[in-house]
Amino acid sequence: MKRSHEDRVAVVTGAGRGIGRETALRLAERGAKLVLIDLEAPLETAKMIGGEPLVLTGDVSRLDSWHGFAKAVDERFGRCDIVINNAGIYPFAQIDELDEALWEKTLRVNLYSHFFSAKTLLPLMRRNKWGRFVNISSNSIGTPTIGFSHYMAAKMGVIGFVRGLANEVGDDGITVNAVLPALTNTPGTSDIPADLKKGAWMAQAIKRFAQPQDIVGPILFLASEDAGFVTGQALVADGGLYKIS
Repeated sequence: MKRSHEDRVAVVTGAGRGIGRETALRLAERGAKLVLIDLEAPLETAKMIGGEPLVLTGDVSRLDSWHGFAKAVDERFGRCDIVINNAGIYPFAQIDELDEALWEKTLRVNLYSHFFSAKTLLPLMRRNKWGRFVNISSNSIGTPTIGFSHYMAAKMGVIGFVRGLANEVGDDGITVNAVLPALTNTPGTSDIPADLKKGAWMAQAIKRFAQPQDIVGPILFLASEDAGFVTGQALVADGGLYKIS
């Protein structure tokens, strides 16, 4: 029986840990050929997958890095089917402390990288008239969180970019969607005080801390054949905290 992502070439950024690692592992289980991208080589993820995934290092906030990624993917596989734009940063800074450098860095990592992935990898998708972009946004844009105006601006921008790009590539057999996760139990959230974490999940309908596997299910769906008629959408996966009206 053919697996759901059999022989699809899937690029995952931030693949070294957390949601990125879990996504890569689950895609591999379903038959995908993986391209693992992170600032430092995600060798542990590659080891867990086995076989010979393509491991790449580079700064996703730089267009020249993406040109290098695209060249390596093309040389290795000659195609690209799935892109999971997962890499992100979320430095805390209220407006009095937020400076231009941190504002720009946050937008470049969390938003510009999604644009760069499309500029460089769309040509590989168009060869086969099939593709899936799944861009990670955040449910924080619908919550009363403080100290993350720069982060929220980037993550809201992801949704705007998804909706605009979807209109341009629909006739190419390519879909573009966003997933909005809850605060999730990953190494990146380990420094957040326990009482703040509990406060977040106690406001959810499902009152527990989100785990990476809770977020990966929606990602895999949007990256599959089953979601071929779903595009330009923002799918919230946060246990019922963010109520969209």
